[in-house]
Amino acid sequence: MPSTARSYAEDLRTRSDDELRVLLQRRPDLARPAPSDLTALAARASTRASVQRALGGLEADQLHALEAVLVSGDENDPARLLGCTTAEIDPLLQDLWAAGLLWRSPEGLRTARAVGELLTRPAKLGPPTADLPAATRAVDADAAYNHLSSGARKAIDQLRWTHPSAAFTGATGRTVLTELTDAGLMVRTDLETGTIPREVGLALRGGQLYPDALRPPPPEGKVLTSADVDAAAGAEALELLWRLEELATAWETDPPRVLRSGGLSVRDHRIATARLEASPELSAFIIELAYAAGLLSEDGQLEPCWLPTSEYDNWAASTPIERWARLVDAWWETIRAPFLVGTGGEHPPSRTGSAPTINVLGPGAAWPLIRHRRQDVLRTVATLPEGTVAETHSVDVLLRWHRPLRLPPGVPTRADVVLREAGWLGLTGRGALSSAGRAVVDGHDVSAAMSAHFPEPVDHVLIQADLTAIAPGPLEDSLRRVMHVAADVESRGGATVFRFTKASVRRALDTGMTSDELLRTLQGASSTPLPQPLTYLISDLARRHGQARVGTASSYVRSDDETALTAMLADRDLSPLQLRRIAPSVLVSPASPGTVLDLLREHQHSPIAETSDGGVVITGRTPPRAHSRHARAHPVQVTVLDEPAARAMVSELRQAETARAQQPPKAGPRIPATDPTVTLGMLQDATAEQVPVWIGYVDASGSVRRTLFTPHRVEGGRAVGVTDDDRTQTFSIHRITGVAPA
Repeated sequence: MPSTARSYAEDLRTRSDDELRVLLQRRPDLARPAPSDLTALAARASTRASVQRALGGLEADQLHALEAVLVSGDENDPARLLGCTTAEIDPLLQDLWAAGLLWRSPEGLRTARAVGELLTRPAKLGPPTADLPAATRAVDADAAYNHLSSGARKAIDQLRWTHPSAAFTGATGRTVLTELTDAGLMVRTDLETGTIPREVGLALRGGQLYPDALRPPPPEGKVLTSADVDAAAGAEALELLWRLEELATAWETDPPRVLRSGGLSVRDHRIATARLEASPELSAFIIELAYAAGLLSEDGQLEPCWLPTSEYDNWAASTPIERWARLVDAWWETIRAPFLVGTGGEHPPSRTGSAPTINVLGPGAAWPLIRHRRQDVLRTVATLPEGTVAETHSVDVLLRWHRPLRLPPGVPTRADVVLREAGWLGLTGRGALSSAGRAVVDGHDVSAAMSAHFPEPVDHVLIQADLTAIAPGPLEDSLRRVMHVAADVESRGGATVFRFTKASVRRALDTGMTSDELLRTLQGASSTPLPQPLTYLISDLARRHGQARVGTASSYVRSDDETALTAMLADRDLSPLQLRRIAPSVLVSPASPGTVLDLLREHQHSPIAETSDGGVVITGRTPPRAHSRHARAHPVQVTVLDEPAARAMVSELRQAETARAQQPPKAGPRIPATDPTVTLGMLQDATAEQVPVWIGYVDASGSVRRTLFTPHRVEGGRAVGVTDDDRTQTFSIHRITGVAPA
């Protein structure tokens, strides 16, 4: 560290160029906008807002070291307060000094002024005796503790490490409080409240701030091999792609409506859950992820529906690894929080019914903090030894160690939610961080990290005589899409079992595929000859498929098979269509063609639609699409200051400092214009250090003047102190044009 300085600002001015560069890179908010000189930099670095941002990034050992300096004063050594050696704490103190949270005074290390304003209860100790409303006498804490009654001793034991203040209600509580105040261990702040003074609290702890201050919690969890982790992650990633495509296929044929309040209805969410054969949480995650990636959107119609976007077609045409990488990018950046679905939108969620239930895709399913929480959780998991299964409790403890001020006790970490979603996405495998997950954390290419671990697709199935087909692994895309249209999934696992049914074969024929095309595709994919029952099933359904055609008359049904039309007329289930024969081969109906098609298909009559000129309408070839949404807005991020920019800024600050030093000494330094925040911070620093500063101010006549001013008190937008002519004056902060060190 440098030699001692008489003020925080002087400490910054004595730093080398490299040390200033490190400060700017550690705290990039100091560089936006660029400070005019080193004095302005020091003023900005000591403001509450900047210091609070720097404190939020400290880990627990750094925070404990900073608290030790704050508590130590002139009587205690920080190392002794933490129960460690000087060699253990010195690197932490050096790091805190490099971040501008400490400065080197002649009396020893001191914290920046705003640190004490923000950490009002360092190490959960009370205020110093001098700051309490009632004076206390010096006591031997150990002796006083030993003479307490059992009730008073129990109260002190509960407060010793947790909180310096407590309310003592009821007659018994007030008796205990009186005993503790009489013993000198507490100060009564009102009738039923007492506070343990800092000096007494420290003595009760044996002179230590924490029982174990600098040692992070040990990692817990079993360790798996990297191969097992990555294989499981690849399988999960591929399964996610399949489920998302299944969702898009379902919604392009039967799009759910958008609620008036926005989002998806509970009924439609339940239907999607059943279609995906997933849990409600997983289906909500898939829907929200597709929306975040721009693959789903409202169609913008008078009665809007949720549909795949035009971007979905480009996504579906890309390779599986490219599709997966886009989903990962969307998840890493989105502020959508699927875990809130079904709750009242509280954090943590509550089911008390105090707020409306949040729907999938609704406006309430967004939570800006989830993005940073998601990244904090994965970065914490990345600190575990490779292959370690991330247990939720262990991650919670580590998170609170890495972000003690952001995640104090009682605040949910959401580690369980993030780990669950990371598992679905393939960033973890069997609970441990995968190679792809580590690439996401490190900012590397996730596609390259995952490509070697995607299961190798197979291009064949084993079709059996009982109308089932077994896929021995993940199918390649084109075959998988044919199988999902022409057959129903009967079971999943290491091998997927499909079953051909009349309904599934009709579904394939409805898409425009002919029986020859379907048979040829299945024959080419089957490792054995097609069984005769399947061939007969497809041929028989194809022979009858499309014999009846639907048009407009309002609508008509025509067929060369007069017997089939007679059967339709006799079918009571078709009575809502009010069918009427106008020719041996033609029926008409007042219902719309779409209604006629749906009802005839529902009752196994297998019609197809035709145009007014007799052409066949092939459904399923051009599915409806919503317009692509505008470019996704990413959450606000603090601009990172790279090394060249930091060096250039330090050079400019040095030049400004040199120019200021060359001002004639008799006239005083040049007083640059400073904004009110910098002015207030510099005056507060000068008050704390009892040093004079040059100020420029506007007098009553509107003239700009200057004076050497020693502030004694800064409060309520005013500064009170002594000017260079030994007069006590009060200046309004808004009338001070600038401040410069004396």
